[in-house]
Amino acid sequence: MPSAMPMTAAPPENWEALSEPLRPFLGDVTRRLRAEVDAFDPAITNFVQYALNNSGKQLRPLLVGLGAGGVKEINKDHATLAIIIEMVHLASLVHDDVMDEARVRRRRPTLAANWGNEIAVLAGDCLFAQALQHAAEFPKPDVCRAVSRATKTVCTGEILQTLQRGNYEITRDEYMKVVRMKTAELFALACGMGAELTKGADRGTALHNYGLALGTAYQVYDDCVDVFGNEPEAGKSLGTDLMTGKPTLPVLAALGELSAGEAQRLRNVVSGWVPSRTEELLELLDQAGSLAECQRVIDELLDEARAAVAMVPLDAGLDGLLALCDCLATQTADLE
Repeated sequence: MPSAMPMTAAPPENWEALSEPLRPFLGDVTRRLRAEVDAFDPAITNFVQYALNNSGKQLRPLLVGLGAGGVKEINKDHATLAIIIEMVHLASLVHDDVMDEARVRRRRPTLAANWGNEIAVLAGDCLFAQALQHAAEFPKPDVCRAVSRATKTVCTGEILQTLQRGNYEITRDEYMKVVRMKTAELFALACGMGAELTKGADRGTALHNYGLALGTAYQVYDDCVDVFGNEPEAGKSLGTDLMTGKPTLPVLAALGELSAGEAQRLRNVVSGWVPSRTEELLELLDQAGSLAECQRVIDELLDEARAAVAMVPLDAGLDGLLALCDCLATQTADLE
């Protein structure tokens, strides 16, 4: 029978604190990821190296290790899986920055800002191809199928999001569908396949569901940061969702609560977005209780993630996955 979820003490302060037990594994992933630059033509290594060195919190590799059951269960296949997923993620970020016209990512200029959109798009394509090549080298085809399927889902989600730009009449369900596809899918792949490589399909399915819920919560949180956060703390360009017309939950939630007149005023603000209207935007969102509603949605998703963990026997890795939920819950509560 599955073990009951433990009562956690103080929530961890950040992702880095959670990753400490897996530091040797994550260090190996980082070294091997950076060594991937040698697989590319020397003429483009500068661009590839720049992208590969932009791995941030290593959240997806961390999920691979925790899904596997912690440090004692990790083997070389988990490191390879983590590298594959991280390359897919980094490729999607390179493309994201082009589409969002973002100038800063993780406190430094984006690849597109340094070398232009054409180079950035093609460099991202190269990373996608390299990731899939590694996936195809696994002895069993299951990993390659899962990575290919997830990569297609991520790219499809990006296309759907692009088609929705400027359309603030979409439903929450439509918004959530895109979030699950473009962000949560890689969380689910990391947790589920990390578990399946050592623990079998049943654990893999449960943790795949965990990843979907956690990844969706994480993206909703990130969308809130884009509106309610500040750039020095976030370490990236903010307001890019507004600048590019992406309908995200902070605005959609407010539109559902405001009077017809105020809702139209909000549409006017976001449709012709300029940063000088930030104060007006925040006043409308506050009037509608948008942040509180977003926090409620995130908390519900985190409860779904915890419930998925409760479906399998508890071990050190699962305890870490529960702590990730606590960490995101704390960061969500701290949004103002």
